[in-house]
Amino acid sequence: MKSLINVPETVVADALRGLAVAHPGLAVDVDNRVVVRRDAPVAGKVGLVSGGGSGHEPLHGGFVGPGMLSAACPGEVFTSPVPDQMVRAAAAVDSGAGVLFVVKNYTGDVLNFDMAAELAEDEGIQVAKVLVNDDVAVTDSLYTAGRRGTGATLFVEKLAGAAAEEGAPLERVEAIGRQVNERARSFGVALTAVTTPAKGSPTFDLPEGELELGIGIHGEPGRERRAMMTAREIADYAVDVVLADLRPTGPVLVLVNGMGGTPLLELYGFNAEVRRVLDERGVVVARTLVGNYVTSLDMAGCSVTLCEVDEELLRLWDAPVETPALRWGR
Repeated sequence: MKSLINVPETVVADALRGLAVAHPGLAVDVDNRVVVRRDAPVAGKVGLVSGGGSGHEPLHGGFVGPGMLSAACPGEVFTSPVPDQMVRAAAAVDSGAGVLFVVKNYTGDVLNFDMAAELAEDEGIQVAKVLVNDDVAVTDSLYTAGRRGTGATLFVEKLAGAAAEEGAPLERVEAIGRQVNERARSFGVALTAVTTPAKGSPTFDLPEGELELGIGIHGEPGRERRAMMTAREIADYAVDVVLADLRPTGPVLVLVNGMGGTPLLELYGFNAEVRRVLDERGVVVARTLVGNYVTSLDMAGCSVTLCEVDEELLRLWDAPVETPALRWGR
């Protein structure tokens, strides 16, 4: 497998060095694996910290900046960051208003963020947590107890981040994050297997002419394998599964997310099919985001995330944001 890397052992550090020189608004500590908005801590502002294994870029480092995360902690590829990283990040962004940890529901992430919260509180930092568990594909997986955290992480980080930017207190920022998670559901599809730098070959076998419905962002198995389907058929299946669980009565945010190996040409075509299904089901679309945001290295495929919003959440979505991966309104 050909890859644009030096050696697998330095792939995360090399990426962080590249992130630093591309985005001077970020302070990137390559050795300690912490990415912080350069103006942190911001007086009176709640800090938002998230993180997880590398390989899902731009999640999370690409979402650090005004209107979204205050800091991110990248682990090794598909491996949770360690508590020391999280405590260092919390200390760097805490202005005295407290820190919110946004945690995807993967066992390593949950355990390490829980430990980090205890250590941070021992240092006098008030910490709250939001657990993201939006994936409707499977109840338990290789990496989780309960539903996995996937595309809704972007919605939680953006909407809670906007509230924090406005000066909302920690309790309010936490409540918004939890509300967004409760109102969001996701479903992913893999067209190819993922290849990690260390392995250099696909991590599981997905025969030519088949796809996996309900895949996780680490290549975890989904619900079932089927013969290859058209974009129309995939949209019908994925959107209906999400709607059956979410049952929205109001307008929704839509994220059509690429898994890293699918071109935008195909993602926009797939988005047209997603919108067709939503229109047919009478679901009103408030905003749509299409692109590679919560990825799985080189995996070809996509995921669909819907989040039901009210006027307040829609206002927070439209609020200014300036990060490497999302920027509007500033």
